[in-house]
Amino acid sequence: MYVPVESDLQEISKEISIMQQCDSTYVVKYYGSYLKNTDLWTVMEYCGAGSVSDIIRLQNKTLTADEIATILKTTSKGLEYFHVMRKIHRDLKAGNIFLNTDGREKLADFGEAGQLTDAMAKCDTVTGTPFWMAPEAIQKTGYNCVADIWSLGIISIQMAEGKPPYADTHPMRAIFMMSTNPPPRFRKPELWSYDFTNFVKKCLVKNPEQIATATHLLQHPYIKNAKPVSISRLYHRCYGDQN
Repeated sequence: MYVPVESDLQEISKEISIMQQCDSTYVVKYYGSYLKNTDLWTVMEYCGAGSVSDIIRLQNKTLTADEIATILKTTSKGLEYFHVMRKIHRDLKAGNIFLNTDGREKLADFGEAGQLTDAMAKCDTVTGTPFWMAPEAIQKTGYNCVADIWSLGIISIQMAEGKPPYADTHPMRAIFMMSTNPPPRFRKPELWSYDFTNFVKKCLVKNPEQIATATHLLQHPYIKNAKPVSISRLYHRCYGDQN
């Protein structure tokens, strides 16, 4: 990708720094950057299948329970890697989970990512996309890595229902409702297994002290029992006739 030089180079440098520090099969790989004329070009791993959000949009239907489980398992592994390094994605959504043409999911887009340190155990900057933001991030009460887990719960509902909770609401209204209402749940929970609804329930906890970590979620029956579904089939279903 390329970025005009007149863009905020400090923010771009921060994103590049985050990518340089990551070396995981679950995170989009960064290869380097170079300046050409007035543009900064960044070379990253190619994810030809687009994002999970693209897949939902192109096939014009929601994902199956097995496909969702596979994506959540890989994404949880990516978050575990990210959080061990005390990094917070802060803008996790289906549009930022990319798939390569082999059907492997990768965390991407670290423009809003933050780094916790010994001196800063929590962040207080309001950043991210409203419908996926954790309540503690909205309320500026201080938040850490588990704010990404709330976003993972919202993504789970998005993959199952086609859009996140409050998607038809004005973003500012959605932020207010996310802060004051009980955690969102499935519109029709009877369509989904107990393990899946329980997984989402463990992600969408308003008290960040009680929310599960990525490491704990990887031990959840919904993730542990995920069938080895080839997500590449999604790619061919959406793009096969175009290649």
